[in-house]
Amino acid sequence: MHLLSLSGSAPLRRVLAIGCHADDLEIGCGGTLLTLTRAIPDLEVDWVVLAARGERAEEARSSAAAFLAAAGTARVEVYGFRDGFLPYVGGEVKELFEDLKGRVEPQLVFTHARYDLHQDHRLACELTWNTFRGHLILEYEVPKVDGDFGTPNAFVPLPAAIAEEKVALLERHFPSQSGRHWFDRETFLGLMRLRGIEAVAPERYAEAFTCRKVVLVAG
Repeated sequence: MHLLSLSGSAPLRRVLAIGCHADDLEIGCGGTLLTLTRAIPDLEVDWVVLAARGERAEEARSSAAAFLAAAGTARVEVYGFRDGFLPYVGGEVKELFEDLKGRVEPQLVFTHARYDLHQDHRLACELTWNTFRGHLILEYEVPKVDGDFGTPNAFVPLPAAIAEEKVALLERHFPSQSGRHWFDRETFLGLMRLRGIEAVAPERYAEAFTCRKVVLVAG
């Protein structure tokens, strides 16, 4: 059952965010998490990064601390799987997900999109659905050269100040990526602006997700 209560009887309290690489969560759902942690002061967030080593692991931890500064409880886990090789050590990654299942009971899970062409991202999505199939799962998007954007069907409008803060935090915490041709404020603001158009967002910006299954409970 993938439940979204319309009655207010089951407020959001626990979120699991899964990303493959050091900046994936921040790019894909960073604005949403900034918004949620400020709107829900006692929100518990488990933030998991699968493939970050050395400098990238340090960036991942520093950034997670900044994005989750307002969370009631923040648990950050950064693992050292090799970037680009997750499918080839799938058994080990699966064990990690099984361990998570025994420790974490989220109401909402953020993960990579199934249509993402990056092999690590696709595996993370597959294992998320295998492991947390009884939970509400939102699949976020990450821009890159593959040109694999899908057609998202769930949107979170963002205040303009949150969109700007998200970009500022990305620029501050990921200096190792500053030389990449796609890693700049125009990319991040442009994507949020495009999704803001689709969502008719009051302050012009939004993040977009694919929600494959949801059950609405009216009472």
